[in-house]
Amino acid sequence: MSIINSSAAISRRAALRALAAAACLALPRFAPAQAYPSKPIRLVVPSAAGGSPDVISRLMANELGIALGQPIIVDNKPGAGGLIGMQEIARAAPDGYTLGYGNVVTLAINRSLYRSLPYDPDALTGVALLGTVQNALVVRNELPVKTVRDLIAYAKARPGKLTMGSAGNGTTGHLGGELFKLLTGTDILHVPYRGSPMAIQDLIGGQVDLMFDNLSSIGPHIAAGRVHALGVSGEQRSALFPQLPTIQEAGVKAYETTAWGGIVGPRGLDDEVVKRLNLEINRILNNPAVREKYSQLSFEPMAAKPSVLMTMAALESRRWGEVVKRSGARLD
Repeated sequence: MSIINSSAAISRRAALRALAAAACLALPRFAPAQAYPSKPIRLVVPSAAGGSPDVISRLMANELGIALGQPIIVDNKPGAGGLIGMQEIARAAPDGYTLGYGNVVTLAINRSLYRSLPYDPDALTGVALLGTVQNALVVRNELPVKTVRDLIAYAKARPGKLTMGSAGNGTTGHLGGELFKLLTGTDILHVPYRGSPMAIQDLIGGQVDLMFDNLSSIGPHIAAGRVHALGVSGEQRSALFPQLPTIQEAGVKAYETTAWGGIVGPRGLDDEVVKRLNLEINRILNNPAVREKYSQLSFEPMAAKPSVLMTMAALESRRWGEVVKRSGARLD
Protein backbone atom coordinates (compact mmCIF):
# COMPACT_ATOMS: atom_id res chain seq x y z
CA MET A 1 0.00 0.00 0.00
CA SER A 2 1.36 3.41 -0.89
CA ILE A 3 2.65 5.72 1.81
CA ILE A 4 0.49 8.51 0.41
CA ASN A 5 -2.69 6.50 0.89
CA SER A 6 -4.66 7.87 3.85
CA SER A 7 -5.53 4.38 5.09
CA ALA A 8 -1.81 3.64 5.45
CA ALA A 9 -1.40 6.72 7.63
CA ILE A 10 -4.35 5.63 9.77
CA SER A 11 -2.85 2.14 10.16
CA ARG A 12 0.47 3.63 11.17
CA ARG A 13 -1.11 5.89 13.77
CA ALA A 14 -3.08 2.96 15.18
CA ALA A 15 0.09 0.88 15.44
CA LEU A 16 1.96 3.64 17.26
CA ARG A 17 -0.95 4.12 19.64
CA ALA A 18 -0.97 0.40 20.37
CA LEU A 19 2.73 0.53 21.17
CA ALA A 20 2.19 3.50 23.47
CA ALA A 21 -0.65 1.68 25.24
CA ALA A 22 1.54 -1.36 25.78
CA ALA A 23 4.19 0.94 27.21
CA CYS A 24 1.85 2.01 29.99
CA LEU A 25 1.94 -1.45 31.59
CA ALA A 26 3.56 -1.54 34.99
CA LEU A 27 7.30 -2.13 34.86
CA PRO A 28 8.99 -4.59 37.24
CA ARG A 29 11.04 -3.31 40.11
CA PHE A 30 14.75 -3.54 39.53
CA ALA A 31 17.45 -4.31 42.07
CA PRO A 32 20.89 -4.08 40.44
CA ALA A 33 23.25 -6.95 41.09
CA GLN A 34 26.21 -4.56 41.09
CA ALA A 35 26.81 -0.86 41.51
CA TYR A 36 25.91 0.80 38.22
CA PRO A 37 26.87 3.38 37.34
CA SER A 38 30.15 3.93 39.18
CA LYS A 39 31.51 6.59 36.80
CA PRO A 40 30.24 9.20 34.30
CA ILE A 41 28.23 8.03 31.28
CA ARG A 42 28.73 9.40 27.79
CA LEU A 43 25.64 10.06 25.67
CA VAL A 44 26.50 10.33 21.98
CA VAL A 45 24.17 12.58 19.99
CA PRO A 46 24.79 12.07 16.25
CA SER A 47 23.82 15.62 15.26
CA ALA A 48 24.88 19.20 15.84
CA ALA A 49 24.51 21.10 19.10
CA GLY A 50 21.37 23.23 19.26
CA GLY A 51 19.20 20.98 17.09
CA SER A 52 16.16 19.07 18.27
CA PRO A 53 17.97 15.78 19.15
CA ASP A 54 20.57 17.73 21.12
CA VAL A 55 18.03 19.77 23.11
CA ILE A 56 15.91 16.71 23.89
CA SER A 57 18.97 14.66 24.89
CA ARG A 58 20.43 17.33 27.16
CA LEU A 59 17.23 17.65 29.15
CA MET A 60 17.13 13.88 29.71
CA ALA A 61 20.88 13.72 30.41
CA ASN A 62 20.55 16.27 33.19
CA GLU A 63 17.62 14.50 34.85
CA LEU A 64 19.05 11.01 34.39
CA GLY A 65 22.39 12.07 35.84
CA ILE A 66 20.62 13.22 38.99
CA ALA A 67 18.65 9.97 39.21
CA LEU A 68 21.72 7.76 38.73
CA GLY A 69 24.10 9.81 40.85
CA GLN A 70 26.61 10.14 38.01
CA PRO A 71 26.94 12.86 35.36
CA ILE A 72 25.71 12.13 31.83
CA ILE A 73 28.06 13.86 29.39
CA VAL A 74 26.50 14.74 26.02
CA ASP A 75 28.96 14.24 23.17
CA ASN A 76 27.81 15.69 19.82
CA LYS A 77 29.07 13.74 16.80
CA PRO A 78 27.36 15.33 13.78
CA GLY A 79 27.85 14.54 10.13
CA ALA A 80 27.01 12.06 7.37
CA GLY A 81 23.33 11.80 8.27
CA GLY A 82 24.14 10.51 11.75
CA LEU A 83 26.45 7.75 10.51
CA ILE A 84 29.50 9.06 12.38
CA GLY A 85 27.81 9.16 15.76
CA MET A 86 25.88 5.92 15.35
CA GLN A 87 29.02 4.08 14.31
CA GLU A 88 30.67 5.23 17.53
CA ILE A 89 27.73 3.98 19.59
CA ALA A 90 27.74 0.62 17.80
CA ARG A 91 31.47 0.12 18.41
CA ALA A 92 31.36 1.00 22.10
CA ALA A 93 31.87 -1.54 24.86
CA PRO A 94 28.50 -2.91 26.06
CA ASP A 95 29.10 -1.83 29.64
CA GLY A 96 26.49 0.93 29.88
CA TYR A 97 28.99 3.80 29.90
CA THR A 98 28.45 4.77 26.26
CA LEU A 99 24.86 5.31 25.21
CA GLY A 100 23.39 7.24 22.30
CA TYR A 101 20.38 9.07 20.96
CA GLY A 102 18.72 7.11 18.16
CA ASN A 103 15.82 8.49 16.15
CA VAL A 104 13.68 7.95 13.10
CA VAL A 105 16.59 9.00 10.87
CA THR A 106 19.38 6.85 12.29
CA LEU A 107 17.25 3.81 13.20
CA ALA A 108 14.77 3.75 10.30
CA ILE A 109 15.33 6.14 7.38
CA ASN A 110 19.05 5.48 6.89
CA ARG A 111 18.36 1.83 6.09
CA SER A 112 16.80 2.87 2.77
CA LEU A 113 18.75 6.06 2.17
CA TYR A 114 22.21 4.46 2.09
CA ARG A 115 23.26 1.45 0.06
CA SER A 116 25.39 0.31 2.99
CA LEU A 117 25.70 1.49 6.58
CA PRO A 118 28.79 1.41 8.82
CA TYR A 119 26.52 0.23 11.64
CA ASP A 120 23.65 -2.25 11.86
CA PRO A 121 20.52 -0.61 13.32
CA ASP A 122 19.12 -4.03 14.23
CA ALA A 123 22.22 -4.85 16.27
CA LEU A 124 21.78 -1.87 18.57
CA THR A 125 20.12 -2.35 21.94
CA GLY A 126 16.95 -0.38 22.53
CA VAL A 127 16.98 1.18 26.00
CA ALA A 128 14.03 3.58 26.12
CA LEU A 129 11.73 5.56 23.89
CA LEU A 130 11.71 9.25 24.82
CA GLY A 131 8.84 10.57 22.69
CA THR A 132 7.68 12.22 19.49
CA VAL A 133 7.75 15.69 17.95
CA GLN A 134 6.03 17.27 14.97
CA ASN A 135 7.67 19.24 12.21
CA ALA A 136 6.52 22.67 11.09
CA LEU A 137 6.53 24.03 7.54
CA VAL A 138 8.07 27.51 7.75
CA VAL A 139 9.05 30.12 5.16
CA ARG A 140 11.25 33.20 5.29
CA ASN A 141 9.29 36.28 6.27
CA GLU A 142 9.86 38.01 2.94
CA LEU A 143 8.34 35.21 0.88
CA PRO A 144 4.93 36.47 -0.33
CA VAL A 145 2.87 33.50 0.91
CA LYS A 146 0.57 33.25 3.91
CA THR A 147 -0.87 29.73 3.62
CA VAL A 148 0.11 26.28 2.42
CA ARG A 149 -2.08 26.75 -0.64
CA ASP A 150 -0.29 30.04 -1.36
CA LEU A 151 3.05 28.23 -1.20
CA ILE A 152 1.90 25.48 -3.55
CA ALA A 153 0.66 28.00 -6.10
CA TYR A 154 3.81 30.11 -5.77
CA ALA A 155 6.07 27.06 -6.22
CA LYS A 156 4.13 25.75 -9.23
CA ALA A 157 4.49 29.14 -10.92
CA ARG A 158 8.27 28.96 -10.35
CA PRO A 159 9.35 25.32 -10.83
CA GLY A 160 12.83 24.67 -9.48
CA LYS A 161 13.25 28.24 -8.24
CA LEU A 162 12.33 27.90 -4.56
CA THR A 163 14.90 26.43 -2.15
CA MET A 164 14.17 24.16 0.81
CA GLY A 165 16.74 23.99 3.60
CA SER A 166 17.00 21.01 5.92
CA ALA A 167 19.11 19.71 8.79
CA GLY A 168 20.70 17.28 6.34
CA ASN A 169 20.09 14.55 3.80
CA GLY A 170 17.72 11.90 5.08
CA THR A 171 16.33 13.89 8.00
CA THR A 172 12.58 14.08 8.55
CA GLY A 173 12.82 17.70 7.40
CA HIS A 174 14.33 16.58 4.11
CA LEU A 175 12.07 13.60 3.46
CA GLY A 176 9.03 15.38 4.87
CA GLY A 177 9.73 17.99 2.22
CA GLU A 178 10.11 15.32 -0.45
CA LEU A 179 6.75 13.85 0.57
CA PHE A 180 5.21 17.33 0.36
CA LYS A 181 6.60 17.74 -3.17
CA LEU A 182 5.26 14.33 -4.22
CA LEU A 183 1.78 15.04 -2.89
CA THR A 184 1.56 18.58 -4.29
CA GLY A 185 3.36 18.12 -7.62
CA THR A 186 5.80 20.93 -6.85
CA ASP A 187 9.46 21.24 -7.87
CA ILE A 188 11.51 22.71 -5.00
CA LEU A 189 15.30 22.52 -4.72
CA HIS A 190 16.59 20.78 -1.59
CA VAL A 191 19.58 22.42 0.16
CA PRO A 192 20.99 20.17 2.91
CA TYR A 193 22.89 21.63 5.87
CA ARG A 194 25.00 20.07 8.59
CA GLY A 195 22.42 20.55 11.27
CA SER A 196 19.22 22.42 11.91
CA PRO A 197 20.72 25.59 13.49
CA MET A 198 22.69 26.45 10.34
CA ALA A 199 19.68 25.89 8.10
CA ILE A 200 17.50 28.04 10.35
CA GLN A 201 19.98 30.89 10.32
CA ASP A 202 20.07 30.91 6.52
CA LEU A 203 16.26 30.79 6.42
CA ILE A 204 16.08 33.81 8.70
CA GLY A 205 18.74 35.53 6.61
CA GLY A 206 16.87 34.88 3.38
CA GLN A 207 19.41 32.49 1.81
CA VAL A 208 16.77 29.73 1.56
CA ASP A 209 13.02 30.07 1.13
CA LEU A 210 11.47 27.39 3.32
CA MET A 211 12.08 24.34 5.46
CA PHE A 212 10.41 21.60 7.45
CA ASP A 213 11.91 21.37 10.93
CA ASN A 214 11.17 19.92 14.38
CA LEU A 215 9.02 22.23 16.45
CA SER A 216 11.46 21.79 19.32
CA SER A 217 14.14 23.66 17.36
CA ILE A 218 12.13 25.96 15.04
CA GLY A 219 9.42 26.77 17.60
CA PRO A 220 11.26 29.64 19.36
CA HIS A 221 11.89 31.30 16.00
CA ILE A 222 8.20 31.02 15.11
CA ALA A 223 7.22 32.54 18.44
CA ALA A 224 9.72 35.38 17.99
CA GLY A 225 8.44 36.16 14.49
CA ARG A 226 11.77 35.45 12.82
CA VAL A 227 10.10 33.00 10.40
CA HIS A 228 6.52 32.53 9.21
CA ALA A 229 4.89 29.16 9.93
CA LEU A 230 2.29 27.73 7.55
CA GLY A 231 1.37 24.45 9.24
CA VAL A 232 2.41 21.46 11.33
CA SER A 233 3.11 17.96 10.07
CA GLY A 234 1.19 15.77 12.51
CA GLU A 235 -2.38 14.53 12.57
CA GLN A 236 -3.36 17.10 15.23
CA ARG A 237 -2.52 20.74 15.87
CA SER A 238 0.27 21.65 18.25
CA ALA A 239 -0.79 22.72 21.74
CA LEU A 240 1.89 25.41 21.70
CA PHE A 241 0.83 26.77 18.30
CA PRO A 242 -2.91 26.03 18.12
CA GLN A 243 -3.41 28.71 15.47
CA LEU A 244 -1.40 26.67 12.98
CA PRO A 245 -3.39 24.17 10.91
CA THR A 246 -2.07 20.74 10.17
CA ILE A 247 -0.77 20.43 6.63
CA GLN A 248 -3.63 18.02 6.02
CA GLU A 249 -6.12 20.65 7.15
CA ALA A 250 -4.40 23.16 4.89
CA GLY A 251 -5.22 21.06 1.85
CA VAL A 252 -2.52 18.39 1.39
CA LYS A 253 -4.48 15.20 1.90
CA ALA A 254 -2.69 12.23 3.51
CA TYR A 255 0.31 14.35 4.57
CA GLU A 256 1.51 13.31 8.02
CA THR A 257 4.99 12.95 9.45
CA THR A 258 6.17 12.62 13.02
CA ALA A 259 9.73 12.45 14.32
CA TRP A 260 10.64 10.32 17.33
CA GLY A 261 13.70 9.36 19.30
CA GLY A 262 15.06 7.41 22.22
CA ILE A 263 18.11 6.01 23.97
CA VAL A 264 20.08 3.12 22.48
CA GLY A 265 23.22 1.21 23.38
CA PRO A 266 25.63 -1.15 21.59
CA ARG A 267 24.97 -4.79 20.88
CA GLY A 268 25.12 -6.98 23.97
CA LEU A 269 24.28 -4.31 26.51
CA ASP A 270 23.63 -6.08 29.80
CA ASP A 271 19.93 -6.75 30.43
CA GLU A 272 20.14 -5.53 34.02
CA VAL A 273 21.70 -2.25 32.89
CA VAL A 274 18.95 -1.84 30.31
CA LYS A 275 16.28 -2.46 32.96
CA ARG A 276 17.84 0.07 35.33
CA LEU A 277 18.14 2.76 32.67
CA ASN A 278 14.67 2.12 31.30
CA LEU A 279 13.11 2.29 34.74
CA GLU A 280 14.81 5.58 35.61
CA ILE A 281 14.08 7.16 32.21
CA ASN A 282 10.40 6.22 32.42
CA ARG A 283 10.17 7.67 35.93
CA ILE A 284 11.65 10.90 34.57
CA LEU A 285 9.28 10.97 31.59
CA ASN A 286 6.32 10.58 33.95
CA ASN A 287 7.48 13.45 36.19
CA PRO A 288 5.03 16.36 35.66
CA ALA A 289 7.80 18.97 35.86
CA VAL A 290 9.82 17.19 33.19
CA ARG A 291 6.77 16.67 31.02
CA GLU A 292 6.11 20.40 31.19
CA LYS A 293 9.69 21.15 30.10
CA TYR A 294 9.33 18.80 27.14
CA SER A 295 5.93 20.29 26.35
CA GLN A 296 7.56 23.70 25.99
CA LEU A 297 9.71 22.09 23.27
CA SER A 298 6.59 20.69 21.55
CA PHE A 299 7.96 17.24 22.40
CA GLU A 300 5.49 14.59 23.59
CA PRO A 301 7.19 12.23 26.09
CA MET A 302 6.21 8.56 25.91
CA ALA A 303 7.32 6.11 28.61
CA ALA A 304 7.78 2.64 27.15
CA LYS A 305 9.39 -0.74 27.62
CA PRO A 306 12.84 -1.17 25.98
CA SER A 307 11.48 -3.22 23.06
CA VAL A 308 9.12 -0.47 21.87
CA LEU A 309 11.87 1.74 20.41
CA MET A 310 13.17 -0.89 17.99
CA THR A 311 9.65 -2.02 17.14
CA MET A 312 8.89 1.53 16.05
CA ALA A 313 12.11 1.54 14.03
CA ALA A 314 10.96 -1.55 12.12
CA LEU A 315 7.54 -0.04 11.41
CA GLU A 316 8.96 3.29 10.26
CA SER A 317 11.64 1.66 8.11
CA ARG A 318 8.96 0.33 5.77
CA ARG A 319 7.07 3.63 5.71
CA TRP A 320 10.02 5.89 4.99
CA GLY A 321 11.55 3.37 2.62
CA GLU A 322 8.71 4.05 0.21
CA VAL A 323 9.20 7.82 0.47
CA VAL A 324 12.92 7.40 -0.25
CA LYS A 325 12.14 5.19 -3.24
CA ARG A 326 9.51 7.50 -4.70
CA SER A 327 11.58 10.66 -4.19
CA GLY A 328 14.84 9.17 -5.49
CA ALA A 329 16.64 10.52 -2.43
CA ARG A 330 19.20 7.72 -2.32
CA LEU A 331 22.71 8.38 -0.95
CA ASP A 332 25.92 6.38 -1.38
